[in-house]
Amino acid sequence: MLETGPHVPVVYCARDATTIGDMFRIRCEASASNPAMYEKESGSWAKTTWRQFYDHAAKVAFGLTELGLQRGDRVAVLGPTRAKWAFYDMGAQLAGLTSFGIYPKQAVGGLVYLLEHSDCKVLFVCEETELKNVLRAAETCDTLEAIVPWSKELFETYKEADARIIDPARFETTAISDAARDEIQSGIELNYTALFVYTSGTTGPPKAAMISHGNVLALLSGQDNVMQLFEDDISFNFLPMAHSAERILGFYGRICSGIATAYATNFSTVLSELPEVRPTLFGSVPRMFEKAYGKMTSEVEKKPPAVQKIFAWAVRVARAAAPYVSVGRPLPLRLKLQHVVADRIVYRKVRDAFGGRVRHFIVGAAPIASDILEFFWGAGLKVHDVYGMTEATVLTHANRPGEVKLGTVGRVLPPLEQKIAEDGEILIKGPWVFKGYFKNAEATSSTVVDGWLHTGDIGVIDADGYLKITDRKKHLIITAGGKNLSPASIENAIKNQSPLISQVHAHGDTRAYVSAILAPSPIETLEFGVAHGVVTSADVEHHTKELMSNPYARTPELDAKMSVVAELPAFEAEMKRAVAAGNLQLANVERVRRFIVLGRDFSQEKGELTPTMKVKRKFLEDAFRESFDRIYEDSEFALEP
Repeated sequence: MLETGPHVPVVYCARDATTIGDMFRIRCEASASNPAMYEKESGSWAKTTWRQFYDHAAKVAFGLTELGLQRGDRVAVLGPTRAKWAFYDMGAQLAGLTSFGIYPKQAVGGLVYLLEHSDCKVLFVCEETELKNVLRAAETCDTLEAIVPWSKELFETYKEADARIIDPARFETTAISDAARDEIQSGIELNYTALFVYTSGTTGPPKAAMISHGNVLALLSGQDNVMQLFEDDISFNFLPMAHSAERILGFYGRICSGIATAYATNFSTVLSELPEVRPTLFGSVPRMFEKAYGKMTSEVEKKPPAVQKIFAWAVRVARAAAPYVSVGRPLPLRLKLQHVVADRIVYRKVRDAFGGRVRHFIVGAAPIASDILEFFWGAGLKVHDVYGMTEATVLTHANRPGEVKLGTVGRVLPPLEQKIAEDGEILIKGPWVFKGYFKNAEATSSTVVDGWLHTGDIGVIDADGYLKITDRKKHLIITAGGKNLSPASIENAIKNQSPLISQVHAHGDTRAYVSAILAPSPIETLEFGVAHGVVTSADVEHHTKELMSNPYARTPELDAKMSVVAELPAFEAEMKRAVAAGNLQLANVERVRRFIVLGRDFSQEKGELTPTMKVKRKFLEDAFRESFDRIYEDSEFALEP
């Protein structure tokens, strides 16, 4: 366990701040000697205190002002979630600039768009491969004035490649003075844009959401409405800092509360480092919990029948206990005794996989299957489902400790207002609704109408004020019979029946019935191939390392191996079983009647996924139009459950 502070409630500092930079100053002064972050160095966890954090950021701020940047100029950071990302971002905030993150592994075309659209002046870039792409993108970007490698070694290697490449030492020597900092901060008003967050672009080019200082401070001023934090709390972070939740709720939220974090070395070390850090707070996207549950079930399937029966029994007990545990009610005696036994043989191991100390799990960004959520609650992992969107500064609703209703995203956070439009769309009004989209007045005016943010999500509010999300408004399927269907409900029902399934895309707009494309999960599919003699264990090891180092990678070699497995009759049989099982959870009109299995997973490279791994529905509809037509026209083309 890493060193942390005393077990006393934190003091939130957003209410006393006038800007994000000012909030950072207040925190660093109040918690100067406390740990702010940890990183793995030479096998041990190195601590950075809040005072040291400020010193690093103040040097970045001085370097940026020395370049002649003016208030509101744009600065971008491209790199993994590490301490330097934090230094660069807060340096930009102290200098009064507008900062934004770029997701790693961007194609050159994507970089060109982001740099030109934002009028970016300075870009901090971490890795050599990324720098090479940046240099290609920068060839046509006249507004970019400086490219700053994160390391001296990378600078020395590429300093002759472009005159705009600057030695990172310029941002590591002299700190901005208190007087200069205060002069900059005093000139910033609450409605000034603090950061851009580029939306994931599921229906077109990414839009830059403008988030103001006032938006962030208003959200974080009510941070204690979401959960109680203590000075000895510690989080474990690995999600991209370009993601609005990680950036605002995670990073800026830690500055507001003063708790520490540990940064995972990379994606491949998350599981091994969790037991070392033993976090008390853990946030992620639903897919991580779904994959963890799928991995457990797939491992159990390899065990003797007796073990499988015990696990299945423990799952039933957990789900039976969840409605009691989630609201703090005592279990009935019989269920309590069963739960004690199941805890000793199953649940404790599940908790230990996450370090064994997590008090709060936060999950958002997409719906999570209710049966998986119930299992984790019943197993003692309190997964609080929350809701929000970038345009509402990340968070609008939350299941809070003591106020949990499984299957919902909780109640609206005060002082926000909510209502449901006539067509079922969720509307939000309040102080952390964003300013609008940069260079896109038309999109802004259609998104915020009379102060109400049109979320694009469909939902219902129950009698107790809890919100349930049913789907995206633009994703609804309207069948030839006029039925409105939620593709998310259909997809989740099927996807969670087998760890072999990575993604499901339901189709049926103007059709007589629903069909689907199933995309296999890479590692699980290769392991299936090993069991059936068409893939080697060495293949699995190679591609596992590949995916752990870059979870977004879908190489041609991987696709080729997966395609061989997907053609196996046994694999098709498992897909049929999963679809049939999922259909049992659906109404008759929702059921998938015919489907095809893709010989690979969906990928970013092919334009099918966003950087946050969301499916681009419109792209898939266009890309697979001929396949969908054949499903309905050719009786030999598709599979039936």
